[in-house]
Amino acid sequence: MKKLEFKSAQFLTSALKTDELPDISLPEMAVVGRSNVGKSSLINHLLRSKKVAKVSSTPGKTQRINYFVIDETLLLVDLPGYGYAKTSKTLQEEWGVWIDKYLKERGLKLILFLLDSRREMTPEDRQFLEWAFFEKIPLLLILTKGDKLSQKDKHATFKRTEGEKTLSGFPPLLYSTKEGKCREQLIHEINKVLWD
Repeated sequence: MKKLEFKSAQFLTSALKTDELPDISLPEMAVVGRSNVGKSSLINHLLRSKKVAKVSSTPGKTQRINYFVIDETLLLVDLPGYGYAKTSKTLQEEWGVWIDKYLKERGLKLILFLLDSRREMTPEDRQFLEWAFFEKIPLLLILTKGDKLSQKDKHATFKRTEGEKTLSGFPPLLYSTKEGKCREQLIHEINKVLWD
């Protein structure tokens, strides 16, 4: 299998219910995290584009499961963020049901799990990590918004991450959309998990 370079992306579909999901035999990688954690920004940075995934300063903007074909080799899946209080209770419950169904049924090859490097972990974060660990789904832990941290804050963030029992076994990658080095490192890690 050829190594991914994240050179091309083609929007495939936007879905919610299981019967709307694409029937395509490519390995699938999902981007998961709280609302406003930087999922769309990370996807755009990976693809060197400003418009593949819609970025918004308003949390809860992604409300469906968005599918992209990367380098004709991989399905990249942008999931709605969880934990956004202003979304209606009914919609939150509906998302919960469909996303749970999606995660259990799709046979994911990899999850990119995003945490805001400036924030504490939430119960939802821990719950998701425990689920991924239990299901034995490979997971890369990405601490986003690294450019907003001072050197001292970076040290404190890693210290805090090391102290989190739920994170043991998931070495974190501090990510900044302002640095190309992060992008290369993440692409290397994705290839390592998917093909090595």
